Amino acid sequence: MSVPVRVLIADDHPVFRGGLRALLATDPEIEVVAEAADGVEAITLTAQEQPDVVLMDLHMPDRDGVDATREILQADPHIAVLVLTMFDDDDSVFAAMRAGARGYLLKGTNQADIVRAVHAVAAGGAMFGPAVAQRMLEFFAHAQTRPAAVFPQLTERERDVLDLVAQGLTNGQIARRLSISEKTVRNHVSNIFTKLAVADRTQAVIRAREGGLGTPPSYEGP
Repeated sequence: MSVPVRVLIADDHPVFRGGLRALLATDPEIEVVAEAADGVEAITLTAQEQPDVVLMDLHMPDRDGVDATREILQADPHIAVLVLTMFDDDDSVFAAMRAGARGYLLKGTNQADIVRAVHAVAAGGAMFGPAVAQRMLEFFAHAQTRPAAVFPQLTERERDVLDLVAQGLTNGQIARRLSISEKTVRNHVSNIFTKLAVADRTQAVIRAREGGLGTPPSYEGP
């Protein structure tokens, strides 16, 4: 009998984790070795358990799935991260890909396809749901018509944060806008200061506006 694929499930909804565990248990060639309820726990348990595959939700407390994916793969690049989320917007898809995810499925994907995707990424392949694959095709088909991103030393998420900082939003408002924790926002802001070699928020805003970021919104709620 072949060695089972060892899987860690990272999702902040216990009912969904339970359903996913039950689904994977139907395949004798898959073993769920741990469950994580947030991004920090996903990083810690992955380091401890060394699974073959991490099934990663994107929007979780303490550390979002993109940051968790990046940190996991920096430490253990042999681990395959398969995103399983309800978000199919361009920012989420490409942020996950840049972080190193090998696959991207939407919650609601056919159960058999989820099982197949786990085996595919564990074997070194890639797996994308139909809607996500279409977005990627459209993105690369028009790649040559897009201008180069400003501040290439920043990640896409860091540019998003910088843009909102330059609009005058607080860390709390940025956290709500991007559906991430305030602690994650603070980490991004610190990284931005380091990468742009600025000392404070004011200098960061000046650099951002010089680069064309920070167009104020028409209204920002409380």
